Parts: sequence; structure tokens; C-alpha cells
Amino acid sequence: MSDLPFGFSPQDPDDRNRKPGDQGENPFDFNQLGAMLSQLGAMFSNAGTSSGPVNYDLAKQIALQQLAGTGGSGLGFSPDQNSAVTDAVHLAEMWLDPATALPAGSRTTQSWTAREWVERTLPTWQRLCDPVARRVSGAWVEAMPAEAKEAAGPLLSMLGQMGGMAFGSQLGGALAQLGSEVLTSTEVGLPLGPEGTAALLPANIEKFTEGLERPASEVLVFLAAREAAHQRLFSHVPWLRQRLLDTVEEFARGITVDTSALEQLAGQIDPANPASIEEAMKSGMLEPQTTPEQKAALTRLETLLALVEGWVDVVVNEAVGERLPGAEALRETLRRRRASGGPAEQTFATLVGLELRPRRHRSAAALWKLLGDQHGIEQRDSVWDHPDLVPTAEDLDDPMEFAERFGQTRKALEDPMAELERTLREKDEPEKDGE
Repeated sequence: MSDLPFGFSPQDPDDRNRKPGDQGENPFDFNQLGAMLSQLGAMFSNAGTSSGPVNYDLAKQIALQQLAGTGGSGLGFSPDQNSAVTDAVHLAEMWLDPATALPAGSRTTQSWTAREWVERTLPTWQRLCDPVARRVSGAWVEAMPAEAKEAAGPLLSMLGQMGGMAFGSQLGGALAQLGSEVLTSTEVGLPLGPEGTAALLPANIEKFTEGLERPASEVLVFLAAREAAHQRLFSHVPWLRQRLLDTVEEFARGITVDTSALEQLAGQIDPANPASIEEAMKSGMLEPQTTPEQKAALTRLETLLALVEGWVDVVVNEAVGERLPGAEALRETLRRRRASGGPAEQTFATLVGLELRPRRHRSAAALWKLLGDQHGIEQRDSVWDHPDLVPTAEDLDDPMEFAERFGQTRKALEDPMAELERTLREKDEPEKDGE
């Protein structure tokens, strides 16, 4: 199967000695290329000045345009949304204090519109999307034969811009949909907003509250507790934020592209219609192939997201469970909401291969609850002290075994001499039994 990119065809061996100026011998129609480049000019001129594997100017432009006019009217819980959000977070922090050993992590509290969510979280989305998009873009070029690269000339740069626009277009649509749905800055399990900022989206919370048959103020405080708990974790576990991003980059390093799809892509492109190029790029034909190494990285990412969500679930339940009558119903509603996902999360899964839903949320919550019951709150939260202590996917299969092993590990750290003596005694006992 040919590895040549779109616009190229295999060269006739008998044509190799012909001069470049001879008619019909060039495998690429440069007149067609010139027409394509000139017609693409208008499209690129309206796409902003963003450079790199993703056109973030276009992504932001599309997201804000789609969100224009949204934002909700009345808030349902207070005439002053900023005051309502601030008060809810303050109350939640007081309730969380005895439920976790991690101190408050929010230095500021804000209420965001959907458009503000897009603007404030875009830098983090850039860190998440760039590694994958850059590797995909590089894979296209790497797959080209040397003679194809030389003949393509400016087309290579144009291909990169088209790829950046295609990624940007998809990202913009997904950001718009997520921005109209998310309730807090950390709802997707990632630290998307500025560090130390607890943010809630009152208009989205109002829509979420409709049909729940719970007071709007109760829903707001419950969501504020979840946001505050996330902020405690991300602020006081210094390795966590970087570990999440590193796992995405590890996934990106293994990306490969099926270059045979380039041939199919050629059949969908009309040089006279620049929009057909963008549509073809967005079709998913050049979606990267998942390798075993990438699947392992994704498993680690999903496990870490599940552990974050499970910890927040347990801590918030202990903090507000007896204080808010509808806490358990709200807890289950959010669990189902995360488990079912939505079109926006599916778009991100297609775009960068990321599954934002923590599939093992319940298993992780059960593990954290068991640790707290057996070893206490401080010991439970000390699991976050070092990444080597954090449970693995296998530990979620057997939380009892992990809890027992964790207890032994903590004893060894607290009194290494006593642990050494115990180990020596266990070693001597089999020898005596064999005498």
C-alpha cells in the first residue's frame, strides 16, 4: 500500500530521467497546487495568528461565538451571584476542615460565565492538547517519502496549518459545549483553572438544579464543597497536577498514524473548495492508532482521575452528608452524570484520545472509605504524600489487600527499627520450624 500523501501518485520508473520542465512527467499538478494555496488564503486570514499544532485563536473564537447569548437569567439562589458563591465556598470550607487533613487550597473564589470558563481554562487545555496534536502533525510529515517532501514544498506548511485549524475547530466546539454544561472549574477531574481559584458557574448550576426538587442554595453548597475539596487536593499535592499532564504527554509520544488514510483523504478533497479540506481533516480518517504503551498510559490516567474523584466523593460526603438533607441524592446524580458523559467529552476522546470519565470512580471511593475507616483521616490523606504510595488499577480490584499493605508500609516508615526486628523474627521462625 502506498505511503504517498494526498495530491501525489507513484512515479513511473521510465519517467525518472525526464527534465522537471517536461509536460506530464511531474506526479503533482503544481497549477492545481497554486489554485489551492490562493483559495486557502482567505480561510487562513480569518483563522487568527495562532501558530503550532492547534489553532487556539480559532478554538477560542468558535467557542465564544457558539456561547454568545448564553449564560442564564435569574440565579435562583441569590440576587448577587458573587456573594452567593463566596458564602457557599466559605461554608463548605468550614465543613471540610474536620473531614480531611489537607488544609483549604482556595486563595480566591469566583463565579464564572460559560465564556469566562473558556477563557480561564484555555491555557490548561493547550497543555493537554499540544503534545497529542504535535505528535499527530509530525507523524504525517515523517510518513512522507523524501522525494514527496521535496516536491510538496509550501504544501507541508499548509498541511500543518490545516491540521491546526481542524484541531482548533473541534476544540472550539467541544469547549463551547463543555462550557455550557460544567458546574465548577474542576468538574472534569482536571485542574483546569488558575491555581488556588475556586470557581463555580451559577447559570449552569441553575439549569442543573431544575427538576432536582432540591433548594438551589443546597445544591450550590454541595457543589461548592466538591470544588473546595478538589482545590485542597490540587493545591497541597504538588506532584498531582504535573503527573496528570505528564501522563498525557507519555500517551502522545507513542502516537502513530496510518499513512494509507492519506490516499483516502485525497479522494475527499476538492482543491476549488477549501472547506472540503477542513471537513476531510475533521473526518477522523487520520486519527492516531492506539498502541499497547498508550493504552497503559491511558489506564494510569483513568486510574488517577478515578482516585481524585473517589477521594473528593468520600471527603465531601463525610463533610456535608449529615448537614444537607439531599446530599446523598446529589452525590448519586453527579455520579451518573459523570458516568454517562456527553457529546463534548466524546469529542475530546476523539480529538486527543483522552477519556475524561473516571470509569472506576465507585471502586476508588470504596478504597478511600476503607482506608479512612481502618487507619483514620490523616493516614488516609497521607497516601497523597508521594506518587509511589498511590493505589494502582490492580489495587482498585482488591482494596482490602491495599489497606492491609498500606498499614504495614506506614508502620515501617514510622518505626523502621521495629519493622526490621519484625522482619528478622519472621525470617527466623521458618528456620526454627525446619530444625
